[in-house]
Amino acid sequence: MTRLLLLLLLSTSVFAQKKSKKDYLITIETSKGTMYAVLFDDTPKHKANFLKLTESGFYQDLLFHRIVNEFMIQGGDPDSKNARKGARLGAGGSNLPKVPYEFTTRHVHTKGALAAARTNNPQKESSGCQFYIVTGKKYQEQQLKAIEARQVSGNTPRIELEYTPEQYRAYQTIGGTPFLDNNYTVFGEIIQGIEVAETIEKMETDGAERPLEDVKMNISAKRMSKKKISKLYGYAYAE
Repeated sequence: MTRLLLLLLLSTSVFAQKKSKKDYLITIETSKGTMYAVLFDDTPKHKANFLKLTESGFYQDLLFHRIVNEFMIQGGDPDSKNARKGARLGAGGSNLPKVPYEFTTRHVHTKGALAAARTNNPQKESSGCQFYIVTGKKYQEQQLKAIEARQVSGNTPRIELEYTPEQYRAYQTIGGTPFLDNNYTVFGEIIQGIEVAETIEKMETDGAERPLEDVKMNISAKRMSKKKISKLYGYAYAE
């Protein structure tokens, strides 16, 4: 019995290793250019939800309906499809199941982060469909230390956060939105094409932060080897 169990465990381990050699490349086509992203395995509920919506065609022709310069671009509201000019957007998708909070200190809001939008709920559950891409701005070390100090207190769920040297360096050199850490789940990362988001964030908006010119999206997912993703897009997977 013990030997059989050991063999089963070894077989499962080998299978898991083989499975982990592939991942999904996310392609986000917009009227301003194309971005490519990966989703994180350690935010499994968000990854599964985003893939399910993507593969069903949910995001076809939706808009980036809210943009803020030096902050982020947000999309995924189903009400944005064929929305009339000037319509207030952002409340769509509330009928979908929320995704449980999965923030991890390994994935913070540095530039290019793909994160889940949410309403102001105490459990910090994410929207079932809306997301944002971080553009942000650069922060000085003292600013980061002050933000970091505020991250270790407050309402639950809350994770004790201490930025790594690499995260400090990223916030100082490429920027981001560190004040969102511990409050919203980062579940992916733009690995090529962040300049598209930078173009979109600078567009003229109305009073509700909706671009005056519609920015449509089409999101697709393609399963391919991690080795190929790394070769084509220069993305380094964590070991």
